[in-house]
Amino acid sequence: MTATLYGVNVSPFVRKVRIVMAEKGLDYEHVSVNPMRPPDAYREISPLGKIPAYTDGDKTLADSSVICAYIDAQHPEPPLYPADAYERACACWIEEFIDSGFTPKAGPNVFFPLVVAPAMMDRPVTDEVRAGVDKAIAEELTPMWSYLEGEISGKDYFVANRFTIADLTVASIHLNLYLAGVDIEAQKFPALSSFVERMLARPSVKTLLDEETPMWSQRNDG
Repeated sequence: MTATLYGVNVSPFVRKVRIVMAEKGLDYEHVSVNPMRPPDAYREISPLGKIPAYTDGDKTLADSSVICAYIDAQHPEPPLYPADAYERACACWIEEFIDSGFTPKAGPNVFFPLVVAPAMMDRPVTDEVRAGVDKAIAEELTPMWSYLEGEISGKDYFVANRFTIADLTVASIHLNLYLAGVDIEAQKFPALSSFVERMLARPSVKTLLDEETPMWSQRNDG
């Protein structure tokens, strides 16, 4: 029986799960669910009403981290969580840093005003909006980019010298920022900038970038 993933494609949390599924070569049904207007009985599979939710036969799960860990346990190749206890904890920490620290700032304060509000609510990016975004980038995202730069500097991947849940979680929210036309300053954060560029070119991520670009991209790269 094919698993079903619920949630809108542009959500970095939904995208996390989709990257995991792609890395493992798994088939699934994707049902678009707007968390602001969820279908009737959605809370039966997502008690908090959030996305993503996931069903696997008669099993139901909610929360991207829970879903990703379940999929990795059910389909262990290729493994996306390190076997070593400390390395696994480090990978989960980067995931948590992004999910609970970075994304709650980057989503509402940068991606929403630059992409969602203009596209879905007819709210243009005025000078005032842009100033608020620039302030959020400088005061909220930049210190976290500095931390991530230190963690990825001198390495190809964040943990265990291979692609893990840490890397795909960082990649997922930065795909949102890419669509919004927000790039990491390469001179200030060279290792992180290079890492994100490589991740956006990775097939499991690039496929989703290509899918989402027509609807959501606000880039003006000439």
